[in-house]
Amino acid sequence: MGKKVIVIGSGFAGLAAATTLADQGYEVRILEKNEVPGGRARQFEAEGFTFDMGPSWYWMPDVFDTYFQRFGKQVSDYYDLVRLDPSYQIYFGPEDIMEVPAQLNDLKALFERYEPGSGKHLDKFLEEAAYKYRVGMQEFVQKPGHSILEFADMRVLKSVFRLQMFQSMSSHVRSLFRHEQLRQMLEFPVLFLGATPENTPAMYSLMNYADLVLGTWYPMGGMHKIVEGMVALAREKGVQLRTGEAVQRIDVVNGVARKVITDRDQYTADIVVGAADYHHVEQQLLDPEWRQYTESYWDKRTMAPSSLLYYVGVNKRLRGLHHHNLFFDEDFSRHAVEIYDQPQWPSKPLFYVCAPSVTDPSVAPEGHENLFILIPTAPDLQDTDSEREKYYDIVMDRLEKLTGQDVRGSVVYKRSYAHRDFKADYHAYKGNAYGLANTLRQTAFLKPKLRSKKVKNLFYAGQLTTPGPGVPPSLISGQVVAAEIAKNHKLNKPLTSAV
Repeated sequence: MGKKVIVIGSGFAGLAAATTLADQGYEVRILEKNEVPGGRARQFEAEGFTFDMGPSWYWMPDVFDTYFQRFGKQVSDYYDLVRLDPSYQIYFGPEDIMEVPAQLNDLKALFERYEPGSGKHLDKFLEEAAYKYRVGMQEFVQKPGHSILEFADMRVLKSVFRLQMFQSMSSHVRSLFRHEQLRQMLEFPVLFLGATPENTPAMYSLMNYADLVLGTWYPMGGMHKIVEGMVALAREKGVQLRTGEAVQRIDVVNGVARKVITDRDQYTADIVVGAADYHHVEQQLLDPEWRQYTESYWDKRTMAPSSLLYYVGVNKRLRGLHHHNLFFDEDFSRHAVEIYDQPQWPSKPLFYVCAPSVTDPSVAPEGHENLFILIPTAPDLQDTDSEREKYYDIVMDRLEKLTGQDVRGSVVYKRSYAHRDFKADYHAYKGNAYGLANTLRQTAFLKPKLRSKKVKNLFYAGQLTTPGPGVPPSLISGQVVAAEIAKNHKLNKPLTSAV
């Protein structure tokens, strides 16, 4: 049997790293503190409803296709995928709704209706976004981010200017489009990357390519179906998965991680992958002399948003909702500032409603509606029951006003989830929901390193390291770290000689 690898955490990054290494002959065990695998992509059932707890957008389908194909599998072996049309809708007011179509010709027609002549600008915008997506996926996200030298290739250096690394997303969008609602539609994906559009590199218009060209999809049965497929594949490759077992310590001797100690057992290890929250693994599981970063370093990082979530079951079908619904009837810029520049509870929040029961009848009792409601918030806020109830009332007031119907009186199940839950369930630093922000100073080799400089056989994966936040980047992160392990800790290479 090959070298023993312990992976801490069973989110997308942990499952991807474990499966990739097991496929190459390593003996891999995943240790997961929660009873259900999947990290933030867990699922729960209540009162006949099935709720995805975290991710709800299925973008970048090519990333999932490539992952399963590397093992000779297809996405369709594990779940049924459907493309949503319209991809989503945006409420700007009671009678002011933008439905974003799946087909490009229809999208171009939509732009022309809002701003005559903007269709040709959309073509230019998406052409540039396609280039950024192609280069980003082929040249950048697959790099481990050890140093700037990885990007010294002339081909990559030339691409930096076309990637618009030093222009803001806001200025890029506003140079092409005048209509404020079109601008907000194009800027909304970066709201979850960790900075305002004014402080986010225009490179991240690649997200618009993923959104508007590659499309918005949904795995029938919920996003947790992806996790179920990844777990099934991991087990097929021989990965052992232990749930309900919290790691308490990584025992390091002479710069080598030798044991992983949990609340139930202890395991010898040749290699350890911290695929749980990076800050927690480093600051809580390692003795001080083996930590790369200080608490001050972490405190100075810019975090992506946290979220205030509501899982709501309604005993009737609702009018005016598609699968994905964005409510931008309040000031978009003001909410972004209150997340990033002046962190506070939002005064007039934007919010998002996912109604998967519109697409998938299996997630709610017949004649009922399943709602997942999300308010992006700043991380590290004081999270109280009174704040949760306050914002529930705000959201329900506006949802009822904008869709013209009673909702609150038909609610038969409600559960809230916010900062303190992210901390308790995932050890999420400052209660973040999305990891480390993708600002220019926290991109590529400027992120926390995926390989420890102090513990030679300790690696990290997930949304606090390369390549960044989100489901597809986390999936890629696990594969990148597996490649680094295979390169530095070959199966027939003694651990003591590892670099």
